[in-house]
Amino acid sequence: MGLLLTPMQEASEWIRRWAHLVPPGGRVLDVACGGGRHMRWFAARGHAVTGVDRDAEKLRALQPHGDTVCADIENGPWPFAGRGFEAVVVTNYLWRPLFPALLGALEAGGVLLYETFAQGNETVGRPARAEFLLRPGELLQACAGLSIVAYEDGFARTPDRFVQRIAAVRRNLAQPLPRHLLENAGRPPANQ
Repeated sequence: MGLLLTPMQEASEWIRRWAHLVPPGGRVLDVACGGGRHMRWFAARGHAVTGVDRDAEKLRALQPHGDTVCADIENGPWPFAGRGFEAVVVTNYLWRPLFPALLGALEAGGVLLYETFAQGNETVGRPARAEFLLRPGELLQACAGLSIVAYEDGFARTPDRFVQRIAAVRRNLAQPLPRHLLENAGRPPANQ
């Protein structure tokens, strides 16, 4: 029997939906990876994965799934200066001063998959403090230099929460603007 995962252990639906934008085998950086649900998910699909978090104990459990870096990315230096990734994944985490480093870590053609809490969440639960909630359109502004593939800002259920989500690609200026599959992105065909 397979391992049953709770919704907080499964990869986010948003990440699964847009993961097809990441090149096969592409290097993925999971920022503030916590328990590693996205590290595990990408590693199982053949990606070279690096997770960064400040919790050394959680990172030890993730070492079989990829590289791990223990760092306080809010109070210390960015541990990936000079390194590039084909994907940067961030969920349920917001530290605004990190936006330039996250975008800078994307290789040409690399994808940013970001999903976190937004204003309004204070009416349904935690987090409720303004410093942990994106302002309307804030992810769009932070990603202004990227090609936006998909963006959502609103209320989501199960659990109830207000979120902003973005899938954005760093353009490779040597190549024409890519067109991305939108219909049924990341979903199996109806007959499966």
